[in-house]
Amino acid sequence: MIRRSFIQLALCCAILSLPASAAPSKSAKPVKSAKPGVVIQVSDDNPKTWNQALNVVRNVQAEYGKDKVNVEVVVFGHGSGMVKFDSPLSNRIDETLGEGAQVLMCENTMRGQKLTQADMHPKIGYVKAGVIEIIEKGKQGWTVVRP
Repeated sequence: MIRRSFIQLALCCAILSLPASAAPSKSAKPVKSAKPGVVIQVSDDNPKTWNQALNVVRNVQAEYGKDKVNVEVVVFGHGSGMVKFDSPLSNRIDETLGEGAQVLMCENTMRGQKLTQADMHPKIGYVKAGVIEIIEKGKQGWTVVRP
């Protein structure tokens, strides 16, 4: 009897010591953004690929409405040259940013290529690791596109 009471007491203490977040909740569902998301990977330096990627941004925004869809262009690897401040596509990047899409550069690539933010287009954003950004967006239900 004492042993049974001791076990019950131990279980009760263990349950009470759990953090509140460990307890199951009826409303514990993945939180999704109200807007769908599209992440576009650009990891090469071919201007044709870049133009196609920026056309995809424009087409997605035209179809769904630029205020009704989140769009990110994630750049890493050889794609970095097209987001430098002196890129031949600088005006298209300005247009893309002006329409509400994000252009995000991988800081790991920048370190590897010895680039600084001063080398890059002044209006782009940055992520620690481009491939991780893409993977995480995919996990969140974003559509991943690689033109």
